Amino acid sequence: MDGQYVSNRFNSFRVMNFVHRICWLMLLIPLSVVAQHKPGKEHQVARAADKIQLDGELLEQAWKNATVGDGFFMSKPYDSVPPLNKTTFRITFDEQFLYVAFECQDDGGAPIVQSLRRDFDFQGNDNVGIYIEPYNDYTNGFYFNITPYNVQREGLMVNGGGSFEDYSSFLDNKWYSFVKRYDGYWIAELAIPLKSIRYNAQEWHFNVLRNDVERNQISSWIATPVQYLPASFIWSGKIAWVDPLPKPGLNISVIPYMAGSISKDKENDLPSDKTGEFGFDAKIGLTSSLNLDLTVNPDFSQVEVDQQVINLTRFEFGFPERRQFFLENSDLFAQPGFPDSRPFFSRRVGLAADSSGALQKVPILYGARMSGKLGKSWRIGAMDLQTRSKKELGLPNQNYSVAVVQRQVFARSNIGFFFMNKQSLGLSDTYNASEYYHESLIHETINGTDTTRQLNRYNRVLGLDFNLFSKDSKFRGDMYYHRSIDEFNNDKRYSYGGYLGYFTRYLNVAVAQQVMGDNFNAEMGFTPALNVYPGYYTGFGRAQLKMYPKSKTVSQMGPSLEVSYTMTPTKTVTDRGLRVQYNFLFINTSTLLLEINRTYQQLTGDFNPISDSYTEFLKGETFTWDRFELRYASDLRKRLNFGTGVSYGGFYNGENFIINGFVNYRYQPFGSLSVRFDYNDIRLPGSYGNEKLFLIGPRLDLTFTNTLFLTTFVQYNNKEDNVNLNARFQWRFKPASDFFIVYTENYLPTPLESKNRALVLKFTYWFNL
Repeated sequence: MDGQYVSNRFNSFRVMNFVHRICWLMLLIPLSVVAQHKPGKEHQVARAADKIQLDGELLEQAWKNATVGDGFFMSKPYDSVPPLNKTTFRITFDEQFLYVAFECQDDGGAPIVQSLRRDFDFQGNDNVGIYIEPYNDYTNGFYFNITPYNVQREGLMVNGGGSFEDYSSFLDNKWYSFVKRYDGYWIAELAIPLKSIRYNAQEWHFNVLRNDVERNQISSWIATPVQYLPASFIWSGKIAWVDPLPKPGLNISVIPYMAGSISKDKENDLPSDKTGEFGFDAKIGLTSSLNLDLTVNPDFSQVEVDQQVINLTRFEFGFPERRQFFLENSDLFAQPGFPDSRPFFSRRVGLAADSSGALQKVPILYGARMSGKLGKSWRIGAMDLQTRSKKELGLPNQNYSVAVVQRQVFARSNIGFFFMNKQSLGLSDTYNASEYYHESLIHETINGTDTTRQLNRYNRVLGLDFNLFSKDSKFRGDMYYHRSIDEFNNDKRYSYGGYLGYFTRYLNVAVAQQVMGDNFNAEMGFTPALNVYPGYYTGFGRAQLKMYPKSKTVSQMGPSLEVSYTMTPTKTVTDRGLRVQYNFLFINTSTLLLEINRTYQQLTGDFNPISDSYTEFLKGETFTWDRFELRYASDLRKRLNFGTGVSYGGFYNGENFIINGFVNYRYQPFGSLSVRFDYNDIRLPGSYGNEKLFLIGPRLDLTFTNTLFLTTFVQYNNKEDNVNLNARFQWRFKPASDFFIVYTENYLPTPLESKNRALVLKFTYWFNL
């Protein structure tokens, strides 16, 4: 932050005050580096002496007696100085709640927030929060964040919180908070039900983080080196309980719902369809750290629609899971394998593609899901779901079951075993050609020149995984071996791989190798490459150099290099890639990326990236092309911010010009208007095709209060020749209890004519028994 920026932001008195503080910081840097809190530091917590009232005033005797946590240290963009704004916290508890109070100095004007919507994005919102690991394993935990406008965010942490993928904010839970803003600071009080934390140890690890967006400063109670995420449990302190925690006791929650809908399919000229639904979810605490989730006739109509993409590759695109039933301890089920070879992918349950490739809902009749900790070192997971037949999709009744056992080894690593089974029920032994079944159930056997289509009644996968996390977080690795079982294949049913990464302040290095047999088949999983290759060998090597210049504008920069390859089982190279990048992170939160890459492909099947209506490239043809890309994202603190990427270069035997990005305007704190866009100008010679593919998605997000939300999302995709409108109104009338109105409509772009529409009303209520 330089003097010109400050003079534009504050009056002359504030400038002098700022310079005065900087001078003191310069004098205190050597002392601060010595005095910063180290991992393992203890914070004493005693039982509350009186009843806590959430009012943002901290007048209770319990708060006056509580130990004050202070001395925060900056983690990003630098890790060598204290933050400019001071933060303190207090913790206490009673029989029902864990109480946390934060006092946050803020002399920079109005706080920066994106909206009043809960489960906000950490990076773009002023907030403070506590990150709790209640199992004494440095691996799994919870986080609870609050903004100056009393907007809540909670979620789960896995793998110690070492990477962004280890945090899930989709989990919903019931807790309470109150925020009061004063002149120059704000106070937040949190009351977190002890039942919702699921603890099994008296020794908890924790850290407290604050994001001061105006100054682009993330600080934490335990000092964290800049190359690590400050919430990572390896950089955490300990809670020293002065008084013992109470036993959690009985923990049962029931969340029933009622939903009604009316839909109209105008494209096929069908009469209006009116339906009513009733179902429920239940959460039962079997122990203080082991939970049982039950669901009967679940409805996910309120889940936000997926953001569409222009997919010009030969591979399926994997969208994230947002449905509540699948989220808690989701890493147990979803972590085995590598990202492109997961044996379990929860979106395979309750969703299926129709003949046009569009996803349709498959009714889930009921399900049960047990997950959590057994003692200090064991985690278990078991899940069973039953879906109802859907004849229009060619699907019979199906049962999905998964069992996982995981054992912690060494300091933070773990080894796990799983078994998964997908069973199609009520299928006849003889395939009837007049009866259409979903392609996932069909097995084709080639005998000479004849192809026999048979029903695949079951699919099973089992395997072993080892996940390495060194105590100092420098080494991370993954090794696995999986096998599939079905009625038709007896050999080459394996999948195995290994990954090892080394991460330091200045250098990151990672290598990986993976092999998949011709007949490996994980119908419940995500294995997009197996639809392209008949089994394969693949691998990559990546190196990144990070530098921290003494600059008033750049906080971090550096180059990276990645090489990758894919081969068939006969050792024919089908893909080879080289990518060189140079990345800049700026003090004002903006980013810049420069990239050059070279791609080589030998096709393993006939393919056209635009559409199969054009002449296809043929199996065995080879292509090599080069591309240049420039990506920039502006200062996200500004009310109007944007990000854009421009890419130009070869594309198979032609070329492609790409421009994509977003523009966002924030009407603080009541919401935002954003537009996401993606444009591809593809020019292939002759009859291979020339197309201008365009995807645009305006989104209006209005948050009238922190309990009343309206989101309207429109997506136009000219490749799919469709305009999709999704509007969702949500009223959170009590914690974790909601009323939804959801309207969806699809249009033909030219003329703008409705194809189908649906209106859904849904009511949910959270009961604690």
